[in-house]
Amino acid sequence: MSRKASVIIVGGGGRGTIYSRLLREMPEKAKVVAVAEPREFFRRRIAEMHDVPAENAAADWRELAARPKFADAVVIATQDRMHLEPTLAFSEKKYHILLEKPLAPDLDGCRRLVEAVARSGVILSVCHVLRYTEFTRALKALLDAGTIGKIVSVQHLEPVGHWRFAHSFVRGNWRRESESSPVLLAKSAHDIDWIRYIVGSPAARVSSFGSLMFFRQENRPAGASPRCADCAVAGTCPYDAVKFYTERLRAGTLDAYVESVTGTPTQESLLENLRVGPYGRCVFACDNDVADHQVVNVEFESGATASFTLAGCSKYGDRRITIFGSLGEISGDGENIFLSSYLAGTTERVPVPAPRIAEDRHGGGDFNLLDAFVEAVLSGDARGIVSGADVSLETHALAFAAEAARRENRIVEMRDFLR
Repeated sequence: MSRKASVIIVGGGGRGTIYSRLLREMPEKAKVVAVAEPREFFRRRIAEMHDVPAENAAADWRELAARPKFADAVVIATQDRMHLEPTLAFSEKKYHILLEKPLAPDLDGCRRLVEAVARSGVILSVCHVLRYTEFTRALKALLDAGTIGKIVSVQHLEPVGHWRFAHSFVRGNWRRESESSPVLLAKSAHDIDWIRYIVGSPAARVSSFGSLMFFRQENRPAGASPRCADCAVAGTCPYDAVKFYTERLRAGTLDAYVESVTGTPTQESLLENLRVGPYGRCVFACDNDVADHQVVNVEFESGATASFTLAGCSKYGDRRITIFGSLGEISGDGENIFLSSYLAGTTERVPVPAPRIAEDRHGGGDFNLLDAFVEAVLSGDARGIVSGADVSLETHALAFAAEAARRENRIVEMRDFLR
């Protein structure tokens, strides 16, 4: 390929780093030419990964957006409430945009963003990575081929994992709605979007239940300290931060968990940050306010129904899905697909291709998403993108409607909600 897509990374945390690493896997197609990230450790890491010149490694994305356009595209992977402003600025400069979900923390912001991108005429791909996994591609092919007839109902479970939930949604950046967004949007916008994609019909009505039930002050064990570093009952608590993070560090697992606590991966730095930082707090003594469990029920215009469960208190694992059709049933867990025929009375395992990049933690979805975006940027043909602006706006609206249903204890009619 004679030309490479030049890309700016805005936000160098977990997701920005993942996309930066994956861009190295397609050197014939793309090149990272700039990075904006306020934290020096993360900014420097991406800059060194791609030999970004010093003048293109900025602490503030506004510095890069203020220049005349100097790249083809931008990956925006900032915090949830920091998506709208850079998207508006870079789309005005005619940059194509790969945007982490959510679009914005409220429906009005989502609409503003989509309208601005439409006016600018640029390509927007939203990071609904579940649409791009090898599992989803294989599953969608079976559904489109009519193997189970008409979809009648769907069951979908997201076991977040007790530690992942405690890290991100009790102690971490997504613990408060005012600083991020409701957990249904922050964590499960993927899943709401995925269900809509699989069913293939707009939602007609939605209900939802859930609350912050467990990670509350009144559930704090007797004798527990405000911080894990000096807690007398740490040995009996499955949420002991010192044990969890130090074990990962000793095992050489320098992942987003450890890097969230300290950018300098040493035992001394880790322990000091657990003594004074947010990730060392008792999970029952934090300032979190997002729900720790939630169910969402949807009736679609086709007549099909779906139930979704977000489980914060759970063993970490793959999402588990069952799709009930008029002729058969499909179940799966992100890696395996089982197809049952009512007529034949048989169940067969359908192979799922391995991800093209072994370390892609979303079953190939991250790389496939990025590859589709880069191809669209290079060709000007966005047909390979299945997570564009309009479809993402629709499924964000469904998530907001579900939140309204939960808070107001009612069934929300989508027609009325979208007026």
